[in-house]
Amino acid sequence: MKAEIAIPRPISEAAEQLAQTLGISLSELYTAAVAAYVTTHQRSEITETLNRVYATEPSAMDPAWVHIQLASVGETW
Repeated sequence: MKAEIAIPRPISEAAEQLAQTLGISLSELYTAAVAAYVTTHQRSEITETLNRVYATEPSAMDPAWVHIQLASVGETW
């Protein structure tokens, strides 16, 4: 997909220089940058959702499950 966007000259020039340094195309650089930005914000949404859940629900593990997990890796209580 092609998209036309406006990027301020200082950022555009820095991006061109970075792409050249990394040996990738400018398109690859912008794609990687947008993908990283989207991933970061998706993680934020997940964290916010979990925070809402744990604001009303206990987050402590049942001691029996803790014991089972520790036993599965060789730890004993």
